[in-house]
Amino acid sequence: MFSVTSAEIGSLLGHIWWPFCRIMGALLMIPMFSSAHIPQRVKILFVMLFSIVAAPSIPAPPEIDAVSITSALIAAEQILVGMIMAFPLLLVLNALTILGAIVSMQMGLSMAIMNDPVNGTSQAILSQLFMLYGVLLFLSLDGHLVALGILVDSFTLWPVGRGIFDLPLHDLALRFGWMFAAALALALPAVIAMLLVNLTFGVLSRAAPSLNVFALGFPMSMMMGLVCLTLVFSGLPSLYSAFTDESLQLMLAAIGGPK
Repeated sequence: MFSVTSAEIGSLLGHIWWPFCRIMGALLMIPMFSSAHIPQRVKILFVMLFSIVAAPSIPAPPEIDAVSITSALIAAEQILVGMIMAFPLLLVLNALTILGAIVSMQMGLSMAIMNDPVNGTSQAILSQLFMLYGVLLFLSLDGHLVALGILVDSFTLWPVGRGIFDLPLHDLALRFGWMFAAALALALPAVIAMLLVNLTFGVLSRAAPSLNVFALGFPMSMMMGLVCLTLVFSGLPSLYSAFTDESLQLMLAAIGGPK
């Protein structure tokens, strides 16, 4: 009589289930894939198909009872590993969002807020613009393909069951400061230009007190802000490409890959 044990079932399902958990955790962080505009069923179907395709390239997982607490803990562990790996890519996109907020504040558009009912957030309109621009740049650089390739290689560099406490969590925590520094580096031309404009109007208000500087300064700040946006967009692709490459290298180094 043919019989199959739960350990054998767990070994068979492990070739698909463990990759599914880790890749699903990563897609919660990767730009575009993490968007709430994509239905959950589409995400689950995509991850399942990708896990089936990538299964032959993944080393054999450990034999674990499919209906055990250990199996549930390892599934949660794989989701966390995927989220930690893709976390630097999320910070790069958030750097562009902060960039939009800084430029909006300098231009006087900080009150121009766009409500996003899908994600349940409200952001400056320039933040939404820079975020969409960043997603398109990420796709044009084939960053999504590189990230998926790193996820497949992660099962060789960081096998299932190894844990998450050996991951460089301290280095990932320091990336929060890097995010604000990157946003400030991208916004520095606009900040300096708008600072010069404000200083000019300050001197003008002292030289000609009878002149209504406020009525003249707001439209001039808007016009200068548009010029600053041109300056920011001119240098943004090369800087964003460097930041994305650095984040992908950190994503690989987080699982023991070459730095």
